[in-house]
Amino acid sequence: MKKPVLEREGYFGPYGGRFVPETLLAPLEELTRAYTHYLKDKRFLAEYHSYLRDFVGRPTPLLYAKQLSNVVGRGRIYLKREDLCHTGAHKINNSVGQVLLAKRLGKTRIIAETGAGQHGVATAAASALLGLPCEVYMGAEDVERQAPNVARMRWLGTKVIPVYSGSKTLKDAINEAMRDWVTNIRTTHYVVGSVVGPHPYPKMVRDFQSVIGQEARKQISKLEGRLPHYVVACVGGGSSSMGTFYPFYKDRSVHLIGVEPAGKGLSTKDHAATLCKGTPGVLHGAKTLLLQDADGQISTTHSISAGLDYPGVGPEHAYLKQSGRAEYVGVTDQEALDGFLLLSRTEGIIPALEPAHAIAYLQTLAKKIKKNDIVVVCLSGRGDKDMPILEKAGL
Repeated sequence: MKKPVLEREGYFGPYGGRFVPETLLAPLEELTRAYTHYLKDKRFLAEYHSYLRDFVGRPTPLLYAKQLSNVVGRGRIYLKREDLCHTGAHKINNSVGQVLLAKRLGKTRIIAETGAGQHGVATAAASALLGLPCEVYMGAEDVERQAPNVARMRWLGTKVIPVYSGSKTLKDAINEAMRDWVTNIRTTHYVVGSVVGPHPYPKMVRDFQSVIGQEARKQISKLEGRLPHYVVACVGGGSSSMGTFYPFYKDRSVHLIGVEPAGKGLSTKDHAATLCKGTPGVLHGAKTLLLQDADGQISTTHSISAGLDYPGVGPEHAYLKQSGRAEYVGVTDQEALDGFLLLSRTEGIIPALEPAHAIAYLQTLAKKIKKNDIVVVCLSGRGDKDMPILEKAGL
């Protein structure tokens, strides 16, 4: 297998690239040069890591979930507690990095897209911290089902712009954010929230999120004296999973498992399991795997989790699947709800519906592993944002 890094500028194997209007080529190249420079700049890195420590609250703990492990029956399960980050999810790691980079570039305005709202809240918080105005595009359906996060963004001084086109979800919010960016490229930085979009975003977001896997690798080595046998994380666009997986790439004894939203079942059309069911295509500036029909039209997706309801996936994930370095599986809405209750009632931790998919998969994984195999799960966010969805589901 070829190592999963950029084999040529902007590509992971056959996936990635820049499929954008000509007007975006210059700002993307400017962003690439700046990111490449500041990634090696000691002052930038020192400031970034100081914010991770003092603002975000890193390092986050790696918790041995004893009761969960007992109930699942096999495996020593550890939870990487990204739910304890400021704003309640891993998204803040990337938002702080990108807003700080935007200031270095002299940008005076921040825009972002959001699905579940966690990236929107994180970008709103980072923008407030660093003194830049912020606007966030959000699908109208997600505005309704993620009302607590909409309120948080507004309290933080961010303007939330509902998007009523298309499916009124994350895909459409990204479309509107990109239109805004094309119009305001001189003053505005677009904080992409996942490992999607044109180069350099997939690599840049991955690198900002790799702090998750870097910490987990050190922590599990100290706690268990060895690396895990399995690393498990949910996948929508794929930022939390990529940030968790990346520091384990070279450790071939570590199995990487991404858990996608199977919605009402992979045999139906009501899911968002791109890696399980998708085909190659171009979306939002990158070649990757997509859920699309025979004519190349993007399919309508479904997931009980707003943060996983996306018809594409990061191009590096597509490459990891093709190369065999990572395995991707699907978990249904009902299974995710069961996983939500399982973690809540065994460990006293209420997860977001996104990582609840990963928790649910542990019971399937238990049938395949040895009793004392070590399993690290990225608990990417907390569940208070999902209260309207959970109440509607009857929980």
